[in-house]
Amino acid sequence: MAAESLASSPLKRDLVAGLEKGLAVIESFDQERPRLTISEVANRTGLTRAAARRYLLTLTHLGFVSQDRKMFSLTPKVLRLGQSYMHSARLPRIIEPELHKLAYSMKEAASAGVLDGNDVICISASSAGRVVSPTLQPGARVPAYCTGNGRVMLAAMTPQESDAFIARQELTALTANTITHPERLRIEVARARALGYALVDQEMEQGLRTLAVPLKNYKGDTVAGLSISVHATRVGMDQLVEHCLPPLLHAQAHLRMLL
Repeated sequence: MAAESLASSPLKRDLVAGLEKGLAVIESFDQERPRLTISEVANRTGLTRAAARRYLLTLTHLGFVSQDRKMFSLTPKVLRLGQSYMHSARLPRIIEPELHKLAYSMKEAASAGVLDGNDVICISASSAGRVVSPTLQPGARVPAYCTGNGRVMLAAMTPQESDAFIARQELTALTANTITHPERLRIEVARARALGYALVDQEMEQGLRTLAVPLKNYKGDTVAGLSISVHATRVGMDQLVEHCLPPLLHAQAHLRMLL
């Protein structure tokens, strides 16, 4: 038991601060700010300017960052970090065959995602020939509060945990349909918890409707969300539930025996 406790809550002296800070520098780049100066990286990571400079120069030397005068940006080599997970992790490898089968049998886009901080990261996806959204691809990161996979992951928490999660969020309106009032979002999470699935109507992206169910392992723990996404011009909300929920639940039950 003592060993397990140390593994879950390591002592500070056992942590490599340099690795932590180096990863923070990589994470400081995002879609809104793909190119940063040393000072901007320092501000985003809480490092001193001198420390940020050393980390950026080290990452440049290793090939993870490129420099153009005063600006720095990530290189494609960073994708190796994500590929290492996708190729070695058990969860995506188990989910992928069932997800492809689901997508092609329904002829709709399907995806699976896991919660990471405030977001959901897609770990597996299949478009089945339908390009519904650019966010439905492995590695894509989307807000949890306004997405189907995010909602079922929030519903898997206790009410106290999901309420605390919602309280921490900046509920930005990404479309006219996005729920931005905390109490309304709590109601939607509670509804997903009661029904066992979540319906999201064009909250993250205009025209995108999603139905999601939680993926549970054999112990009953929710480890991911599994969803089908359709375009609003083709499929109504009632149709989405009627036609897509049964196969989603079937995939959910099959995967539970494997996870």
